[in-house]
Amino acid sequence: MKKIFLAGLAAGLQTTWTLGKVIFPVTLLVTLLQHTPVMDWLIRLITPVMGLFGLSGEAAIPLVLGNMLNLYAGIAGILTLDLSVKEVFILAVMLSFCHNLIIESTVAAKVGIRIGVILAVRIGLAAVSAIVINLIWHGGQETAQYGFITAKSAAPDGWLAMIAEALMKAGLGVLQLAAIVIPLMIIIQLLRDLGWLHRFSRWLSPFTQLLGMNKNTSMTMVAGLTIGLAYGAGVMIKAVEDDGVSRRDMTLAFIFLVACHAVVEDTLVFIPLGIPVWPLLLIRVTTAVLLTMAIAHTWKKWKPSAVGKEAI
Repeated sequence: MKKIFLAGLAAGLQTTWTLGKVIFPVTLLVTLLQHTPVMDWLIRLITPVMGLFGLSGEAAIPLVLGNMLNLYAGIAGILTLDLSVKEVFILAVMLSFCHNLIIESTVAAKVGIRIGVILAVRIGLAAVSAIVINLIWHGGQETAQYGFITAKSAAPDGWLAMIAEALMKAGLGVLQLAAIVIPLMIIIQLLRDLGWLHRFSRWLSPFTQLLGMNKNTSMTMVAGLTIGLAYGAGVMIKAVEDDGVSRRDMTLAFIFLVACHAVVEDTLVFIPLGIPVWPLLLIRVTTAVLLTMAIAHTWKKWKPSAVGKEAI
């Protein structure tokens, strides 16, 4: 048991170091940018196209915050605006597909997935889903009623306070990563040594095969569905190294997961916004399944090869 614990601990620390080198500087930079004219420039840049998605120009604020920072920042941006239920629902769908782009896309590259693929899929899904919902849903014009949650904290006063805030957020991001990844790696090592991972993969294999993937992608799928792309990347990196997940399967898994990851947290977090979350979850799951199956079908003759460190 001690050997299993030490092996899992070593894997967890290594993964934390690998991902922490990405999460810390990116979080630091983006947090600082939040207090510069860059955010305002991005908002002004995309405001003219908001009407295409059935949104008012000010809805650009939560979209920029959610994509540059994270889902919670996007929700905080929504809380500062008077929007209709339809607008809030469209924003929720867009942000559920496309948020935290910088960190999650960079982490995807660590697994061996080309950043351009991830960005194209996520931004494309957000845009297309918003346009479709705007065209087919003619209700939801009443003003959204938000729950009792804080919209926005006070801005730091001065550059020293901004830098301190950025360092704190970046440090907490790495600590949170370690708190999730290290225990998870120990558990996975235990399950692997006891032979339970093989059994679990066999149970999940009908679903992964339905999506066009081999059964050894099961741990990748479970990690992404439960704890998300950024924190689940540790398991994905380990799967590439230990389970021989092919480049094709890892790409398909990521395409599925960019549409549908952290399904519990990233769905329930929208409840305080006063919108129906079951349709939101259904849209995410259905889109992920159909999109992955369609892409897998076009890759039937693709010869699997190890992902390794080479990006597709």
